[in-house]
Formats: sequence, structure tokens, C-alpha cells
Amino acid sequence: MSYSPLPETVATPQTATMSNRERLLTIMDGGQPDRIPWIPRLQIWHTAHQRQGSLPARFADRSLRQIERELGMGTPARDGQIFTIDERGDVEIETRSEGHSDITTYRTPAGTVSTRHQRSDELERLGIQSLEVEHMIKGPNDFAAVEYMVQNAYYEPTPKTYIDYEAEIGEDGYPLVAAGDCPFHHFLQKMTGYQQGYYILNDYPREVQHLLETMEAIDRERLWPVVAESPARLILHGLHFDSLMTPPPLFDRYITPYYRDFSALLHQRDKKLCMHADNDSRLILHHLQEAGFDMVETFTTWPQVSCTLAEARQTWGKRMIIWGAVPSVILEPVYPDDEFEAYMRQVFRTIAPGDALILGVADNIMPGALLERLERIAEMVAEWGNYPIDADHIG
Repeated sequence: MSYSPLPETVATPQTATMSNRERLLTIMDGGQPDRIPWIPRLQIWHTAHQRQGSLPARFADRSLRQIERELGMGTPARDGQIFTIDERGDVEIETRSEGHSDITTYRTPAGTVSTRHQRSDELERLGIQSLEVEHMIKGPNDFAAVEYMVQNAYYEPTPKTYIDYEAEIGEDGYPLVAAGDCPFHHFLQKMTGYQQGYYILNDYPREVQHLLETMEAIDRERLWPVVAESPARLILHGLHFDSLMTPPPLFDRYITPYYRDFSALLHQRDKKLCMHADNDSRLILHHLQEAGFDMVETFTTWPQVSCTLAEARQTWGKRMIIWGAVPSVILEPVYPDDEFEAYMRQVFRTIAPGDALILGVADNIMPGALLERLERIAEMVAEWGNYPIDADHIG
């Protein structure tokens, strides 16, 4: 059974000023918005200053959404939900704290595994999540327990939850719905950690292959149909693919085949596939396109990584929607004012005339970001961001 989201009546630049929702839908459908949307992630900045009592006085009684509007931003709308995970089977979960560590133990009929997350006073003060420093799979004896939990995970659709959330977001944006990761990268990042994962892949290839095949079979049977039948159109499935950690040979072997099939299913349902791209994509730009991705979100560029915005635009043209292009470091006091201004002017020249582009910050606006630079970007969007952008007008 399929569900219908809110009506998607999209204005045109010739008839009206678009809302951010209309701009996003227009870009997703390959059209041209009235101007470039400016939709960064402000939550970390807001949470940190709220906790420290350092929000500017004019924002003291404002919600995050209200502050976004006052700063000329849309809302990134990342809290939409199209399913819940029903963890079945006989799994006992216990969490205990040791100093700044949280240790979680999972006891299953097939064995016991554990994880460790490291906290710090500074991270807690800023409201930033802890770091996972020990992962479930540490050696060959851990595969059975992890496979048991994978085999007992089921996805329960929550269409009304999503539709209500989309209505709550309204004209400020359009929901980007997280739906997990592909098996190979989830294995590397979450089950083993990158460094240990490659040792385990080398030492226990048959065990890894069996786990990956099990994970993919579960995804195809239980996850993919739920996503395909959901009312959401913009699906975030995949994150942190990187030129060094998921280089082209491994990308071709383990990642591309999975996404070619998944993206084809989504495209049949008029949905778009997005990757969370706060990583260095320079060596895998072609691979992302060939795998079937339609959008890269929080797309990170030089000077934070080696990939430049110009390289990405030259490779993808209008075929890949870029959501990002503003590295968070250029918003910090350490980055000189004149260099910030020059960098942003070059961003607008590079993206001209403005197709397939949502201006955002990669990855987040951090607590140290200068408010006046966020306001300056909003001014630039108002001055230079109308479609089509005239690069010669920027100066």
C-alpha cells in the first residue's frame, strides 16, 4: 500500500516568489528555482550557545526555526521518520558507565558483543554526541552474535509520522529522511571501525562476505520495500563514502552494485537518493554518479578536503544536486574576513547559473561560527542568488 504526502504544487519563478519547500522540490525535479536556497544546519551552533547562555540577546526567546527564518535560512528538516526498527529475538542489552565511557553489552543466544562510547566534559557542554571508540566486531568470535541481531531486525512503516512531520516543516523546507547505510560501509564504520574493519576483511574474508550477504538480503527483503512505499521523496541512504576509506576499487566491488539496484527502485517511485557527503569525494565523484545517487548533502570541499567545488561541478554538471559548498571552517574567526569574502564570491561564480544547487554548510555550523558571516551569506544570496546567477555581476 502506498501513501500520498502533502500536495506538491510548485510555483515557477515567473509567477511568484518561491518558498524553500518549493525551491527544493523544483530542484529535485530538475527545474530552476527563483533563487538559490540557503539551508545550512544550525542546530549544533544553537544548542551550544543555548547551553552556555551565549545566544545573542535578540535570539534569547526564539526557537531554532524562528532563528533560521530571521537569518534568512530554510530548515534542513532532517527529523522525518518513515519506519521504526523492531528488534526481535532474544537480545539482552545492558549499558553501564565507566568514567567518561558508556559501555553497552548485547547478549544473544549466538554470543555476546559490546561497544564503548567516549564522552568528554567539553562535548557534553556543547551538546555534541559521544564518539564510538570500540565496536561490536573485534574478532572472528563476534560475527555470530552480530548476524543474529541483523536477522532479527524488522522495519515497521510509520507513514503518518512522516506526513505529520512534513506538515510541521511546511514551507520552510522539505524532509530529508535518513534510512541507514549500505552493508559494506555500515560494517566498516559501525560494526568494526575503519582501521580494524580492513584488518578483519583481510583476515576473515569468508566471515565478512557471509555477514555482508546477510545484511544485503535483509535490506532488500525488509528495508527497501518500506522505503519505496513510503510517502517520502528525498531519501538519505549512505554516508561518509571517502576517497581514502572507500577508494574506487572497493567502491566498485562493494558499494556500486547495491546502490544501482536501490536507486533504480527509488527512481521508479519518483524518489531521489541522497548521500551524506562530509568527506573527501574527489576520487569517487564518477562512482557516486554511476551508483545512482541524485544528491550529495553537506558536500564538503577545499580547504577541509582536497576536492574542490569546481571539480565536482565539472564532473557532475547538473546531473548531481549539491547541497553544501560552504566549508564550516570559513565561518570561524581563524579564517580572515577578506579570505571569507573572496571564497564566497568564488562559490557563486562556480555555481552560476545555479542549477542543481542548495547552498549549505559542510558539515554543520559549529559553535565558533561568526554570526555576522551567516548574515553576510544571506545578503549574498539576496544580492547574487536569483536564478540565473550572473557570474560577471559578482565582481
